Amino acid sequence: MVSMTEQPTATVDPGNTRVVLPVEGMTCAACATRIGKVLGRLDGIETAQVNFATHRAMVTYDPATVDVEQMRTRVEKLGYAIPEVVDDEAEDARRARRLTINLLVGLVLTVPMLAFSMVPGWMFDGWQWVAWALSTPVVFYAGREFHRNAFTNLRHGSVTMDTLVSLGSLVAYGWSVVALLWLGAADHASAMRLNVTGLPDVYFETAGAIITFIMLGRWFEHRAKSSSSQAIRRLLELGAKTATLEDGSEVAVEDLRVGDRFVVRPGERIATDGVIVSGASAIDTSMLTGEPLPVTVDVGDEVIGATVNTNGRLVVEATRIGEETALAQIVDLVALAQGGKAPVQGLVDRVSSVFVPVVLAIAAVTFVGWMVAGVGASVAITRAVAVLVIACPCALGLATPTAIMVGTGRGAALGVLINGAEVLEAARGIDTIVLDKTGTVTQGRMTVASVAAADDRDPSELLRLVGAAESASEHPIAQAIAAHAGAAGGLPPVDAFTNSPGLGVTATVDGHEVRVGREGLAAPGGLPDDLAAFAREARARGETTVVAAVDGDPSLVVTVADALKETSREAIAALHALGLRTLMLTGDNEVTARAVATSVDIDEVIAEVLPADKADVVNRLQAEGRVVAMVGDGINDAPALVESDLGMAIGTGTDVAIEASDVTLVTGDLRAAADAVALSRRTLRTIATNLLWAFGYNVLAIPVAAAGLLNPMIAATAMGFSSVFVVTNSLRLRDFRGLRAARRTPVQTAERWFVRAVTVALIALVVWAGVQFQRSLLPGRAVELEADQGAARAVLVGPGEKLTFAVTNDTASDITIAIGTRAELDAVHGAGHDLA
Repeated sequence: MVSMTEQPTATVDPGNTRVVLPVEGMTCAACATRIGKVLGRLDGIETAQVNFATHRAMVTYDPATVDVEQMRTRVEKLGYAIPEVVDDEAEDARRARRLTINLLVGLVLTVPMLAFSMVPGWMFDGWQWVAWALSTPVVFYAGREFHRNAFTNLRHGSVTMDTLVSLGSLVAYGWSVVALLWLGAADHASAMRLNVTGLPDVYFETAGAIITFIMLGRWFEHRAKSSSSQAIRRLLELGAKTATLEDGSEVAVEDLRVGDRFVVRPGERIATDGVIVSGASAIDTSMLTGEPLPVTVDVGDEVIGATVNTNGRLVVEATRIGEETALAQIVDLVALAQGGKAPVQGLVDRVSSVFVPVVLAIAAVTFVGWMVAGVGASVAITRAVAVLVIACPCALGLATPTAIMVGTGRGAALGVLINGAEVLEAARGIDTIVLDKTGTVTQGRMTVASVAAADDRDPSELLRLVGAAESASEHPIAQAIAAHAGAAGGLPPVDAFTNSPGLGVTATVDGHEVRVGREGLAAPGGLPDDLAAFAREARARGETTVVAAVDGDPSLVVTVADALKETSREAIAALHALGLRTLMLTGDNEVTARAVATSVDIDEVIAEVLPADKADVVNRLQAEGRVVAMVGDGINDAPALVESDLGMAIGTGTDVAIEASDVTLVTGDLRAAADAVALSRRTLRTIATNLLWAFGYNVLAIPVAAAGLLNPMIAATAMGFSSVFVVTNSLRLRDFRGLRAARRTPVQTAERWFVRAVTVALIALVVWAGVQFQRSLLPGRAVELEADQGAARAVLVGPGEKLTFAVTNDTASDITIAIGTRAELDAVHGAGHDLA
């Protein structure tokens, strides 16, 4: 859970503000739906989305019309609360402690009560009174939250999951008290219990088991939900707590100011976002970007707070602090995404709003129907109670938000920030992905690709002179050549320098005249044949050629290109594996664009597109029926990102592009785009599985309970663990690894499959035991007896057969019944006696 002192807010439209508020007291999806509807009716509130899994309300509102205090007042009138100060860790601990105490009380008292109430051989005289004493604290202490919440909701004219649990346990308990005190249930022979129809009976163990088993399910659910919400907690824990200033003093991170310089030693976390002013090192950014390898940094490079300095000593000047840092913005994005609702949740909300009233109606019909069928009040009540407790709107309410919580949290760990739950739905239908070239497929900076010198000249000496001449120019191509030449050793000084715009430069270096640039400047008479052939081949590959002449002799050709990112080919292959058609959209010339596309196997190329026209291309693709995702990193990509069905911004790009996107890829690795699509699809599959279980569970289980084939205790256990199933299934998303994570070793894979096998075996064992227990509680072959005073009957029974006696008599009678095989009965009563 998040531990914060204030809620994240963001302006989403002019005049509107978005706020995420914690809501305490929700127990099922119906609670969340009701709060959302009531908040939505307030003047000035545009949208109100209440998430049951996160216990958060995300509200978009006009602060000139309504404020948070009015929202708090309205929510409190419903019986819930919005705390003044958010402390999720403390609230999480309090709830865990409360659930544990209630569960222990229930288990300690319910287990022995079940033993002597269900096993005839363990029944003793007066066991019904002991069961009453043991069940009372379970129902009214361990289950007090169910009753309190049910009463609060009823007072406000609503019914929820707590209503079903409270009503089911109280009906079983109340009927048992009436049967014990006034209907003679304490007078039954213990061995006849559950085997004689028409007699009043007590169900104290059922009332206690309903509370205990549902509490057990909630305890497991709480633990699972705590695991599913670890993403934000882990992000917050990444940040450094203190920083060491240049003078050696240590200050708290929150006391840093923009412009302060602090020291980062090897192994320490960088205190806040900044720029390196001294030192060089490699930075481990894996916790924020998902990149497995450290990134080399030097003076002038930007660094992100919370990343780890692996070796060299750095001095960093703070450029962003507090809520402006990358970590803080990531936390807010994840919190907002986890607090939102996917469109599919609308169906769940509509079902949840009518679910509990429908279940109450079915339970009432079940009771009346079985009473009309003449089974007696005990049986009719038992079957109605089973209907009440088997229904589980909790599983419905948790199906979508828990998957979103885990999916978006896992995305954050991989450097994939999903900016809203609705983005997951958008990713499902994507069939075309449009890629910007510069900075997305390529590195976005020019580098020297190849060098060719005239046959009679030393290429290293020529490159040293040319590099020196280019070092005086600010042009990106010139700087790339200068950097390449300087890497082999120091460059000589430049004595004279002239820049000819659009053509190149002329300089005097070591007494030599050096001309570098277009062929018209350096070789007006043309290049030698070998260099001319080399230049033609380079241009065909999409590379830029730079010609150099020393002392008037054209003797060197340098080719420069925007180098591909090392992982681009793998990323494109992954996008193809996802069934996506790839298209590169760029303002570069056709030859260069096609050369880049061919090298990484991109399907389509649209080149020489002006920045203002990129959005038009996206619109044209959509008009053709395509569902388009756009990946870009520059200001000129922002309109296309907005127009696309799913916009993904490279996090190393501009703030404008990031703000315009649906998904932010914190890393510059294009493989993260494939990870984003794959994770979104897997999250949606998980949601579909959860909903299939939640809907299917209720559709099948309620009729079974109404038919009298489900004991209330089994129903309570199944209902509690249906929610555990949904949350556990969602937690499987934490195993999503993506393309950039290290592959599992054979040992890790074997361990993983072993744990899966053991888990499946345990689940199968529990289900088998539950089925056997349920079968033991079902009535056996009916044997109808009309007994007279002192009557004796003999009953023929097969091996393992179960009997239920239906006795009809107007007066109290002592009945003797002999049960056995034919041989056994013949030995006692003689051949030819009457058999029932």
